[in-house]
Amino acid sequence: MSTLKPVAIVTGGAGFIGSHMVDCLLKRGFKVRVIDSLIGGREANLDHHRGNTDLSFEKTDIRDIEPGSTLFQGVRYVFHFAGIGDIVPSIERPIEYMDTNIQGTVRVLEAARAAKAEKLVYAASSSCYGLAATPTREDHPIAPQYPYALSKYQGEQAVFHWHQVYRLPVNSIRIFNAYGTRVRTTGAYGAVFGVFFKQKLAGKPFTVVGDGTQKRDFLYASDVARAFLMAAETKRTGEIWNLGAGNPQSVNRLVELIGGTVTYIPKRPGEPDVTWADIGKITRELGWKPEIPFEEGVRRMMAEIDKWRDAPLWDPESIAKATRTWFDYLGSKQPV
Repeated sequence: MSTLKPVAIVTGGAGFIGSHMVDCLLKRGFKVRVIDSLIGGREANLDHHRGNTDLSFEKTDIRDIEPGSTLFQGVRYVFHFAGIGDIVPSIERPIEYMDTNIQGTVRVLEAARAAKAEKLVYAASSSCYGLAATPTREDHPIAPQYPYALSKYQGEQAVFHWHQVYRLPVNSIRIFNAYGTRVRTTGAYGAVFGVFFKQKLAGKPFTVVGDGTQKRDFLYASDVARAFLMAAETKRTGEIWNLGAGNPQSVNRLVELIGGTVTYIPKRPGEPDVTWADIGKITRELGWKPEIPFEEGVRRMMAEIDKWRDAPLWDPESIAKATRTWFDYLGSKQPV
């Protein structure tokens, strides 16, 4: 019997969810190859594995990967998280989003096909559903509201086209609202946790959109990673699964758990009042279920709040400036 450890590739493995995927795979006895351009990811997210010979890192843009790349040699599973996110930048730079999230995905698909990978699991986005009915099932109509959502959905379409035409074994997971330690914080106005944590550290009020009653289906990152591994190990292929906790939490509840004062800012067009994954399919077919309660997940993040000291500090004025494009293009006005 071979004693060689199986090899897994994690594109975007220095990023938020990708780094939790690396944790999961190393714990399960894989040799892990991380591919990351470090545009959105941080090598520091992998520092706790420093010295582990089962982990290797390659700074590479996925758009530069060629079929036959030695990085993919002998790979069993490919977990494709790499790409660019955030709503407002996608409205301002749609070509970059389409190029990275679609053409970059095609590059990964071709490398996986050439390497005869046993399974590729694609990190899709629930944003493909737009302003969806809840709870949202996998057969819900597709209605992307902005270029990021469109690029992630078209990347998913490419994944299934490679399955159809080239028989590449694939599955796709549409992530709802992942959160957890190492959550991404960039110069762009984005994830609520990074915004709120920096505001708390600075002694400033939390900028709550609308009245704070809007709910998001928050799922802790280690639960996300576990679902991706199960999607790789299953004999099922060509499947789509929605992934959330199935238990939406309000922004007001998050404020209550973090603790602090609030200032309210205008509700934004194109944002749903509730995101809520119907997780019946992934529970039935993979036996997956969430393990980390929301309160525990927030507690784990609060224990590392100092890591957000260098995050940008947002206030109502800077948010209004950063999201002006959002209101301009996604508002309710009719085209002329």
